[in-house]
Amino acid sequence: MSRQRVTILDVARAAGVSAQTVSRVLNNKGEVSQRTREAVLAAIRQLGYRPDGVARSLVTRRTRTIGLVVPDIANPFFPEIARGVEEIAQTRSYRVFLCNTSERPEREVEALRALAEKRVEGVVLCGTRLPDEELEPLVADFPAVVLVNRLLEAERVDEVVLDDEGGMYRLVHWLMAQGYRRFALLAGPPRSYSSQGRRKGMQRALAEAGGDAELVEVIDCAPFIQGGQEAAEQILQAHPESDVLVCYNDLVALGALRACQARGLAVPRDIAVTGFDDIALAELVTPSLTTMRVPKQQLGELAATLLLERLAGRIERRRVVLGPELVVRSSTREWGRVG
Repeated sequence: MSRQRVTILDVARAAGVSAQTVSRVLNNKGEVSQRTREAVLAAIRQLGYRPDGVARSLVTRRTRTIGLVVPDIANPFFPEIARGVEEIAQTRSYRVFLCNTSERPEREVEALRALAEKRVEGVVLCGTRLPDEELEPLVADFPAVVLVNRLLEAERVDEVVLDDEGGMYRLVHWLMAQGYRRFALLAGPPRSYSSQGRRKGMQRALAEAGGDAELVEVIDCAPFIQGGQEAAEQILQAHPESDVLVCYNDLVALGALRACQARGLAVPRDIAVTGFDDIALAELVTPSLTTMRVPKQQLGELAATLLLERLAGRIERRRVVLGPELVVRSSTREWGRVG
């Protein structure tokens, strides 16, 4: 049989005081003598009483909880962000509720509404696909929100973002320096803030090339291995002259490698493939991926830090921008690393 939960009334009876007095002791309120306080604390220890966190939150308006919403927990990119959020939250005795939306906007809406019902004090929201007009009223339900890789001019909202445009610009310039001229972009989800920035970075780099290089194809794709494989198959069929497949993220790049293998193309001898993010698999596959390294755990740590600062009383909005780092491996013609 399960043990019946000890209540505040049980503690009050054991200590010979009222429930209101027990509540004052639990919440460190005054008007309780030292002798009475010690009697209440002794009864709590004897009975093994644990305060009801939900009930206490209704009084204090503090739950010591925050929400973390990610678009795909199966993508190795997001567990590292979650680790960073969790590490910082634990230092301040906050618990983290994790919600996975499986890249579905309707599940993102459901997650945010559920977190509001749980009275979390703030939310870290990663890679949201919701349009501004739908997102803004949802985040208004929380005392503090931090967006990761998304911008939103709204009250009590801070942002931690990658320099996606600058990162892709640097990658494409490096590829051109290695002699690549016919680029195909596997662009990821069209509503993704990162996808939009990376597309702009490629377009800017190629525009500056003055016709020496061209973008032969752009295909939007799901940010998974299967999405990358399907997009790469279309490109290789329609544009066999492509000499480099530039991919939205490393998972898409893994799918592109699979498509190249299926067509008997050797990477990088026949065609190059690049990723973005530098997940652990990027170094382990054959050939290992040239990619842009994103400081994933740092993204989570910064997001949680901004959230807790806001909850502690900071008023001014903050935006932190991190730059990715080029990591050169064997899926392109040069081996080594460019710092």
